Amino acid sequence: MSNTWLVVGLGNPGPDYSRNRHNIGYLVVEELARRMGASFKKHKVRALVAEGRLGIGGSKLILAKSMTFMNLSGGPAAGLAKFFDLGPDQIIAVHDEIDIPFNTIKLKIGGGEGGHNGLRDMSSALGSKDYYRVRVGVGRPPGRSDAATHVLKDFSSTEVKDLPFLIDAAADAVELMIVGGLLEAQQKFHGAGS
Repeated sequence: MSNTWLVVGLGNPGPDYSRNRHNIGYLVVEELARRMGASFKKHKVRALVAEGRLGIGGSKLILAKSMTFMNLSGGPAAGLAKFFDLGPDQIIAVHDEIDIPFNTIKLKIGGGEGGHNGLRDMSSALGSKDYYRVRVGVGRPPGRSDAATHVLKDFSSTEVKDLPFLIDAAADAVELMIVGGLLEAQQKFHGAGS
């Protein structure tokens, strides 16, 4: 596996969105930065970036939170990939996923975007769909509620109780995918969320 990884947490900038379901990617990269003792700093590609290593002598991680809105996530991701000279196979997108239940994590490389505009923009800007994804389940909205409205709402009071465990597990999944590879991470985390 490569020794340098770009981990892009998808979300929307600003305090109004900080606890939305759509911002789970931000929350996970913030946890990864906390574990490495790294701080986010502004980067010229309109992203906040934190750099560190997974343990002593471990892989270098470049953690990113776009300062653009979700639907324009691709520009900063592609800019960072170019700046650090990284290919799609060295990039991990961490994002919310309505097609899997809350408290569930699924991992994959490539494939479709499932209607996720942040991923669609990222694939377009990178010119490839062949990057890794850590899909963090936020569940579907109840009844006929609108999916876009659902992801732009804060986690429910019930979900908030389990949210720290979900963030922790998703951060663990990112780390294991880097250290042990996709298959090992899939075997451990598919279906697990806490």
